[in-house]
Amino acid sequence: MANRENKRSGQKSGSDGNRSSLKAQFSEHRTYTISDLRLEKPSFTIRQILKGDEICYEVEGNLNTSVPPIRESKYLSKQQHIEIYRWMLLNRKMEQALENLYKQGKVVGGVYFGLGQEACSCASAFALHKDEWLGPLIRNQGSLLVRGFSPRDIMMQYMAKAGSPTKGRDASSHFGDIYERNVVAPISTLGDLIPVLAGVALGARLQGREIAVMTYIGDGGQSTGVTYEGLNFAAVQNLGLVLFVENNLWGYSTPADMQFRVKDLAERAIAYGIPGVIVDGTDACQVYDAAHEACERARRGEGPTLIEAKMMRMKGHAIHDAADYVPKPLFEYWRKRDPIARFENYLVNVKKWLTRAENEKLVAGVDRQLEEDRDYAVASPMPSPESAAGGVYCDGCHEIKPKYGMANTEPRSSAKIKVGGAH
Repeated sequence: MANRENKRSGQKSGSDGNRSSLKAQFSEHRTYTISDLRLEKPSFTIRQILKGDEICYEVEGNLNTSVPPIRESKYLSKQQHIEIYRWMLLNRKMEQALENLYKQGKVVGGVYFGLGQEACSCASAFALHKDEWLGPLIRNQGSLLVRGFSPRDIMMQYMAKAGSPTKGRDASSHFGDIYERNVVAPISTLGDLIPVLAGVALGARLQGREIAVMTYIGDGGQSTGVTYEGLNFAAVQNLGLVLFVENNLWGYSTPADMQFRVKDLAERAIAYGIPGVIVDGTDACQVYDAAHEACERARRGEGPTLIEAKMMRMKGHAIHDAADYVPKPLFEYWRKRDPIARFENYLVNVKKWLTRAENEKLVAGVDRQLEEDRDYAVASPMPSPESAAGGVYCDGCHEIKPKYGMANTEPRSSAKIKVGGAH
């Protein structure tokens, strides 16, 4: 009888101990939140089906929801709203001009469009200071415009003209400017720009500066190993990397629902111990505010931020891709959420910061600039054959100088180790 009581007592004691242990574990349990700035959270899925012998996709969910309003910006002035709107218009119309040039046989190679992504490209780059750095991808031509490239630069580049940024040696988006505009050229191997921009931030720190650096990756490219390596390095070193994950629903012809299991790509920030933010990529105000706050964190030396911008790529992977694999109802859903049409309505009808006449004048000014730049680009000469080998290697033709100053090479003072506790 006594043994039985002792046994029960031991069981009770063990049970109490287990409860205490579990309580201690839960008290140390960490929870994370992902900031979601969207005013609309679409609820649909894309799945693969078989129709006869053909594999295709269909979309399930409610595609008849009303278009959300533009979120009020906490930081942009009236004039800055209008500036971003103009950049977006210039971005859209320049790509339309490029499409026409391609159809006329004047473009060498292909063209990659950012139709539907203008708010993300332009508003994000607008948050950077002039002395900070940008690493665009192929669909971020709006970012290039904001950083100071002109439409004629980009059109000449695609036509491989002698006056293009690469002097006709490349006929795509592989160009930048490390001297005046602080733009690192896109790298075709997706994800590789992330460690490069992290390195730029590290270099600035070694020269005594904490700066924001910004680059992009798509929903397909974010699955590459170098994306993880670069972002992890930036997180460990607390570097000011602002990474935009442009979730435009399709990695070439593979829908996002078949690429990863997480609900939101911003959740991946948790694994790196950095903030993750979700924005509506068709809302310029949301994009700018998230980018602004991430850049401010970077300037304070608080490390990187991952921002997932959700939107839809409204054309195929490139001009050769008709995107027939995309369910038509999905195109219709996102067409109603066109970033330029929404922003125009916000400025003209909601805020009344532009009258209809002022808006028409602004649009006419963009059209006039594009016509002049297109005519200039078309009339520009092709490079001479003998120039093809130039500019490949530097043979002392220029001097490379540090951007912000010399690196601090002073040895750090070693910390004294105390033995035996505090005194």
